[in-house]
Amino acid sequence: MTRDDATPTETPIDTTAEGDGATETEAPAGPGFEDLGISGPVLAAIKALGYETPSAIQRETIPLLLGGRDVLGTAQTGTGKTAAFALPILENLDLQQQKPQALVLAPTRELALQVAEAFESYAAKMPGVHLLPVYGGQGYGVQLSALRRGVHIVVGTPGRIMDHLAKGTLDLSELKNLVLDEADEMLKMGFAEDVEQILAQTPADKQVALFSATMPPTIRRLAQQYLHDPEEISVKGKTTTNANITQRYLVVSYAQKVDALTRILEVENFEGMIVFVRTKNETETLAEKLRARGYSAAAINGDIPQPQRERTVGQLKDGKLDILVATDVAARGLDVERISHVVNFDIPTDTESYVHRIGRTGRAGRSGDAISFITPRERYLLKHIERATRQQPAQMQLPTTEDVNSTRLARFDDAITAALEETGRIEGFRDIIAHYVRNHDVPEGDVAAALAIVAQGETPLLLDPENDPLSAAVAADNRPPRADRAERSGGRDSRDRDDRGSRPERRSRGDYTPYRIEVGRRHRVEPRQIVGALANEGGLGRDDFGAITIRPDFSIVELPSNLDASVLDRLRDTRISGRLIEIQRDSGRPNRGPRRDDRGRDDRGYGDRPRRSYDGGSGDRGYNDRPRRDDSPRDDRRSDDRPPRKPRHKD
Repeated sequence: MTRDDATPTETPIDTTAEGDGATETEAPAGPGFEDLGISGPVLAAIKALGYETPSAIQRETIPLLLGGRDVLGTAQTGTGKTAAFALPILENLDLQQQKPQALVLAPTRELALQVAEAFESYAAKMPGVHLLPVYGGQGYGVQLSALRRGVHIVVGTPGRIMDHLAKGTLDLSELKNLVLDEADEMLKMGFAEDVEQILAQTPADKQVALFSATMPPTIRRLAQQYLHDPEEISVKGKTTTNANITQRYLVVSYAQKVDALTRILEVENFEGMIVFVRTKNETETLAEKLRARGYSAAAINGDIPQPQRERTVGQLKDGKLDILVATDVAARGLDVERISHVVNFDIPTDTESYVHRIGRTGRAGRSGDAISFITPRERYLLKHIERATRQQPAQMQLPTTEDVNSTRLARFDDAITAALEETGRIEGFRDIIAHYVRNHDVPEGDVAAALAIVAQGETPLLLDPENDPLSAAVAADNRPPRADRAERSGGRDSRDRDDRGSRPERRSRGDYTPYRIEVGRRHRVEPRQIVGALANEGGLGRDDFGAITIRPDFSIVELPSNLDASVLDRLRDTRISGRLIEIQRDSGRPNRGPRRDDRGRDDRGYGDRPRRSYDGGSGDRGYNDRPRRDDSPRDDRRSDDRPPRKPRHKD
């Protein structure tokens, strides 16, 4: 199997359970995968992964999809639904057909990558299968090259899929299977119209599987329109976690993860630790970075030979190694009593994987700690974890510079105390120091400080509280999302007003810059679509958005003034409702009367103006303008001194 940016399939590590003597897999009960119709190389691959008994959603879904039925599934993340739709797709795949036969739509690039990796592992015994993840933020070159060569399965986000359809680079004419994964999240992010346009460009006789954690009316309407006599399946997760494990999470952007992990390692009192990441390449990269920062760390993944993995695990057991950086499959069955902490450096979208990961600690009645890093756009996964585990992880704060400095000073004191106990060596150095003091007339205290500088090297012992960009960045990531916009758009109630005082401080108006995008009311665009598309393609958080003003032909979006140029580059080819948004900084010209560019579009900017109205021609009304019932000219519209109402938009 080949996949652009893919890594080889992993195999579980072979370890012997210790501690409480519990085993990781139970005896098979009920029908096996072969009884459901899975056979040949697909069956061999999942058995190699250690899968023996299908989950409830898999038992219900696999026979239906193999039989050609459409499926409408209500299932939480973590119930095994990825395998429920991936295995039938692979079982029915025609390797001779080079046009895409299956398309899986996911709301975020993280979920798209995880689904693609699952397909990759299930197709490990099927040489010649070509899989392509398609998502925003990745260059088009890799995706275009793979599409030209031919792919069997495409997994992607709606925005980037729409881009390829608009460019004519993605041919769905031979599509046989279409899967909507996490459909409710997809619609919440504003992809409803994109999803419908994608569905409209696929063959009518395709098979559709729609999975959603909830079943709101919008999902029902979508299913009624695009699914043919679907079989409804509802499965509730039964996942629970050990009560001895303390679960915490930190909201942190990907760019700050390594620094945040380093700071946590400095203050947490841990014995042994496993850090889980999503890919094999990341295990090596992160382990190397931790070693460079002075930690005893090693990686285990499917590319490392089994004997070497066993030696690494042995070192962790013996205390010769403190941190193990691992992937899910490579650490399957791992049971080391010394592990006190588990860190989800990359949070899994599958709650079964989450439970398996944190179960590596808290063994044999011991207590354990689980810390999960969650990017701002992965907040929704917390709800899945809470529902599946019936426990609510506590939000933690990044250790402050004062916390780190206190820990460093305590360790410095301990190091001095330990050195003083080596009386034999102390005697030898005492004469050397006394000789230096006599010949240079320097106080012994100064000599001790100078030796501390020599021992410390160029790295400062203490952090500067006045220069702490990491804390500022993480604090911004941990700022609660501006929820309940839908309620506020209809008017704030008294509870909203009472809560206003306790909300974290938001950016001031000067922290935002207006950007113009070439979609508006005439294209049936809503604020939530704009937020969803820009957040998904540009990697923005919800707090990165200021006011959104939708005009007939274009819209104005306030984005952070310090927006990185690379984000704009990623957004330039973004489409909303099938149209290229052509994002650019708004000129900010004040309202000076109607002006037109050569395309006949209102050219005025978003500059400082007393009102949010625009005097555009051709019935181009402003945000707060209402059509008059008479034929009076537009220049005679009502004018008063009332302040404009701030436009509100929904999440």
